[in-house]
Amino acid sequence: MFLTIDGFVKAWEFESTSTQKMLDVLTDESLKQSVKPNDRTLGGLAWHIVTALQSIMGQTGLTFDAPSHHATVPTTANEIADIYRQASQSLIKAIKTQWTDETLTESCNMFGQFEWAKGFSLSMLINHQIHHRGQMTILMRQANLIVPGVYGPAKEEWSQMGMEAPAIL
Repeated sequence: MFLTIDGFVKAWEFESTSTQKMLDVLTDESLKQSVKPNDRTLGGLAWHIVTALQSIMGQTGLTFDAPSHHATVPTTANEIADIYRQASQSLIKAIKTQWTDETLTESCNMFGQFEWAKGFSLSMLINHQIHHRGQMTILMRQANLIVPGVYGPAKEEWSQMGMEAPAIL
């Protein structure tokens, strides 16, 4: 749970940049990739990450410019990436102007099921992105995209550093 706006902003800068790196790698063709028929596609998953900003944080009363989960999935990868970039910036601006550190301890009803402190909602927003980024990496590899490293180098990035990727046992 975040107890300061500054603490969240620092974490969000890293995590949203990591999400943005992944979205920026997507191609229009890769958006159709899925594990099996009737599963969420890579494009659907990427769009879910974008719309979850409003879906989750809208429950807290925060107002900012981001698409709702009812918004139609864009047909191009660039559009998804650009909308995420704009929504992420709008989210940060809204938090900095509408909330204070004290606001983070206020409780709010989430989806009619949970009572969460607003600072906990921010933690869950980040965890939600991390969870779905992990799913995206599988679909990205299936779509023959190079997955960017997030918490360390991806296998393709080791050679760029002049090193051999660790062996998989």
